Amino acid sequence: MELRHLRYFVAVASEQSFTRAAEKLHIAQPPLSRQIQQLEEEFGLVLIDRDSRPLRLTDAGRLMHEQAVQVLERVDEIRAMAKRLRAAGRDRFAIGFVTSTLYGGLPEVIRRYRAARPEVELTLLEMTTIEQVAALKEGRIDVGFGRIALDDPTVDQRLLRNEALVVALPTGHPLATHEDPLCLDDLAGEGLVVFPKAPRPSFADMVLSLYRERGLRPGAVHEVRELQTALGLVVAGEGISLVPASAQRLRRDDIVYRPLHGDKAVAPVIMSHRAQDGSPEIGVLLDLIYDMYQAYGIPHEPRR
Repeated sequence: MELRHLRYFVAVASEQSFTRAAEKLHIAQPPLSRQIQQLEEEFGLVLIDRDSRPLRLTDAGRLMHEQAVQVLERVDEIRAMAKRLRAAGRDRFAIGFVTSTLYGGLPEVIRRYRAARPEVELTLLEMTTIEQVAALKEGRIDVGFGRIALDDPTVDQRLLRNEALVVALPTGHPLATHEDPLCLDDLAGEGLVVFPKAPRPSFADMVLSLYRERGLRPGAVHEVRELQTALGLVVAGEGISLVPASAQRLRRDDIVYRPLHGDKAVAPVIMSHRAQDGSPEIGVLLDLIYDMYQAYGIPHEPRR
């Protein structure tokens, strides 16, 4: 006797029909009938009254049915327990990220990490840098990739690299064909689209601070939730937007990207984790990141 014999018997008893039970079990009816017959032969008992319509269990069949249901329930409990034990024994690693990092090297880092650590259950969560700090403290994530440097003694932040900013312009804009890098002075008075709208401080504040440091003021400022929306407003003629250079991978026929001049015209890529966190996964992740930087010749900060 095997467990499948009991499952087949319980299915026939439940459906009161070999035909419906076979459909439920996704097997043909003749093999199902043979399996039930083999079970009856092993027990030396007739379990099903085949002459009744609908099918009925014999007295012996009802007793055996009660026991079979209990056995199968117990088996299901054991399987569930085994699944929980496997999950409890499996390493977990959660990464938070700001959306703009998806257009840079983060997707490849994730692919490399999955290949290097297939036994680790990896979770990815989109969140702003501010949200990442809260998530690190609460243990919801182990590492965060953001753009904002924050002063918090419980969180260790590491500047990985500074990504250049570019100006997103609608096609047909007078500066769209400008060959040299643009200066902020060239953009003074232009409407400006910044993101994200909240929570603050955010990448939006970094962009606005560039204007303030040069004593410049943009025209109307539009605050939106995400990069894609910002580009949509640029196309609509609501203003220009300063975005990380990796955003150029969002190829659009109605957007022109021009480089922005200035040492401070950068979008940092910052990795955050809990201070004093000795998880080996953090070291593995850093190895993969710097290996990728080296392989592709990506300028980056020295590893510390």
